[in-house]
Amino acid sequence: MFLFYIGLAIFIIGGIGFLIAAFKNSILWGLGCLLLYPVSIIFLILHWNEAKNPFFLQLVGVGIMVLGTMFSTSI
Repeated sequence: MFLFYIGLAIFIIGGIGFLIAAFKNSILWGLGCLLLYPVSIIFLILHWNEAKNPFFLQLVGVGIMVLGTMFSTSI
């Protein structure tokens, strides 16, 4: 379970970084990403250079959560 929580923390940090990148670009992008999920996908596509690092950090967090879940259920 510990590995799952580490992955969750990494995922949350990536999400906060994504929101910071959106708010740095524009307050409207930031509010859109905060309130509407499809806007986050559009922001990711249109502003790849600013959003790729937080996005990949979120993917790493999801991967660690999946590994933590697999290891906790196999015990």
